Amino acid sequence: MYSEHNIIKRLAWPKLADKEDEAILPEIRGFIGTHDKDWEDERQWSHPDLEITVVLEGSGRFVHEQEERRVEAGHVALIPSLSAHSFHAMTPIRFGVVLVDGLPMHVRELFERLVVLGKPRIIALSRLDQDRYERLFREWLRSRSSTLKEPVRNDLAWIEILLLFLNEHSHPDQKSFTVSHTGNYIRRHLQEPIVIGSLAEMAGLSEEGFRKRFFKAYGMTPKQYQQMCRLEESKWLLSSTDKDMQAIAEQIGFSQLHSFSLWFKKTEGCPPSEWRTRQRRDHH
Repeated sequence: MYSEHNIIKRLAWPKLADKEDEAILPEIRGFIGTHDKDWEDERQWSHPDLEITVVLEGSGRFVHEQEERRVEAGHVALIPSLSAHSFHAMTPIRFGVVLVDGLPMHVRELFERLVVLGKPRIIALSRLDQDRYERLFREWLRSRSSTLKEPVRNDLAWIEILLLFLNEHSHPDQKSFTVSHTGNYIRRHLQEPIVIGSLAEMAGLSEEGFRKRFFKAYGMTPKQYQQMCRLEESKWLLSSTDKDMQAIAEQIGFSQLHSFSLWFKKTEGCPPSEWRTRQRRDHH
């Protein structure tokens, strides 16, 4: 099965830029690839580009030579040039892919910090940071579709931002990534109270260890993270659905409409009904 992912790899790639020839411009490509559960690369591919592939949804396998790793949403594959590799879907899967050839040295160094001994490496983003990375990635793709005065400098600036973000927010160890699964659990179960003992057990950590790792991954406590997720979800429901206030309150974990209204007003400065009215007035 052919896809943008492997079609691009089969192109006749330009030769690597001479480091001393500043007139040669970098080759930069980016795209989002969506595939069904039966998709896979036909074989291991290698190319002269540096590759950054983040799994946005779903799960699959990443293979490099004889090594194989399971990858899922939040995993980022950092693949040095000329490294043979392949991807294989296990569920419907969506990738965000960056391919770069001829980066300036100061930007290339950001990529090399993330890999070990010049070999492909899998790192992990928390759910929150995955969402942030995807927003940055999509904004870069949108900028490329517009008419730019200096498209190459624009691309280089965005690639540097993406690499800086990965350097700051990625987690190389499995325990840190396991903590991100508890964050996903909190987001999916907004109606449930925060029980640190249960979350710590889910992550395979002591309560103290879990608290420290969660704060390191998210920059806030589990309770604060839940409140942030509740606010995001309530705003989405208010602006994008016609659900009544009681239904929204219950969906994000408030049994009493009065409690939800007071909490929302304390956070946003106005009751949820007024916030919804303003949103609809401002966007219509």
